[in-house]
Amino acid sequence: QLQLVESGGGLVQAGGSLRLSCVASGRTFSTYVLDWFRQAPGKEREVVAAIDRSGSTTHYADSVKGRFTISRDNAKNTVYLYMNSLKPEDTAVYYCAADLGAGLKLSPRTMDYWGKGTLVTVSS
Repeated sequence: QLQLVESGGGLVQAGGSLRLSCVASGRTFSTYVLDWFRQAPGKEREVVAAIDRSGSTTHYADSVKGRFTISRDNAKNTVYLYMNSLKPEDTAVYYCAADLGAGLKLSPRTMDYWGKGTLVTVSS
């Protein structure tokens, strides 16, 4: 079992920055592929960024490339999402998710564990 707890969401003006954190319980954190997903009202949950077990390979949605950065610290059981140049369309609940399988996972249907989410609101 893995428990994930997100933090760092809040209200920010367009153009601003936020750092999301997700702390995991358990001693096998480094064996999980980690993703950040988001879900805006009335929309499907979508992948924002993903990172492999070692942190050497990452994936970003086209909508956030060049603005968001995902990283992980396996010693601290934590994955981060640095969000810069935020736009109103980035407003959503952001979820941390983990999967035991090898390789990057980009679909919410494949993830094994989820956090409860943190709300990010970007005002124009």
